[in-house]
Amino acid sequence: MAATRRGIGEQQRHTARWMLAPSLVLMFLVSAVPIGYAIWLSLNAYSVRQADLSVFVGLTHYLNALVSPEWWEAFRQTFFFAVVSVGLEVVLGVLLALLLDRAFRGRALLRSTVLLPYAVLTVVSAITWQTMFEPNFGLVTGVLNALGLPGGDLVWLGEPGYAMAVIIAADVWKTTPFVALLVLAGLQVIPRDTYEAAALDGASRWQAFRRVTLPLLRPAIAVATLFRLLDALRVFDLPFVLTRGANGTETMSMLAYQELREGRLIGQGSALSILTFLTVMAVSLLYIRYAGGNIRDVAEEK
Repeated sequence: MAATRRGIGEQQRHTARWMLAPSLVLMFLVSAVPIGYAIWLSLNAYSVRQADLSVFVGLTHYLNALVSPEWWEAFRQTFFFAVVSVGLEVVLGVLLALLLDRAFRGRALLRSTVLLPYAVLTVVSAITWQTMFEPNFGLVTGVLNALGLPGGDLVWLGEPGYAMAVIIAADVWKTTPFVALLVLAGLQVIPRDTYEAAALDGASRWQAFRRVTLPLLRPAIAVATLFRLLDALRVFDLPFVLTRGANGTETMSMLAYQELREGRLIGQGSALSILTFLTVMAVSLLYIRYAGGNIRDVAEEK
């Protein structure tokens, strides 16, 4: 009987491997092949004057990038953007999810309305925020002028620090609903009798949140933070539309784009793209290893 069960299990695993094979091949074609080609491009220097002329230079482009002040400045600005924006999104997303989890009239309508910013294209969102902060007729600057507050005559996107603040605000406005949606899904699976037991033990609402809700929400928060962190570290569209990377807003992806497309330095731009990819991958592995214990626990349970 045991041998029969082992035979059936082996047959099922064999069938599963064959069923997964087409998806694995497709994933290889759409991800591994382009990455491998980008690595090859980064190891060569190409001529923009003569077609098909290239010289193998090895790791020269990577070494040039790692000793370049522009790369480390873009590295610093990218991480600053990612840490601040993702931190705000997680805090606001949890608060928003707690609000949407409460039972009240019009909750379904509010949930749909809250998710609207995430449905807006990032480019459209960036153009909207750019218009809002126009120094002469923007909504934000107009309100500040009307209230007599400072900043009404400030060129927000033309000043270092202020430009990054606008980009962070635009990102928080757009992607906080995504975090709230994931956290809300985590809230929906928490058994209600857990709160009843906490109330019988005399726990206040704050104690119930801190001792019951927050620990049970950690897997959802960990997943939401990981997704948003990886997305923020490769941000391109918001700074590209709002500032073109000027005034202290150039990210790693923007620097690679400028070298590759505008500077026509194919090898150097490819090296910067690979460095960006390696940075994002390293951050994801470190996060899962040291801060994403709940992600590993959920995976092991599966």
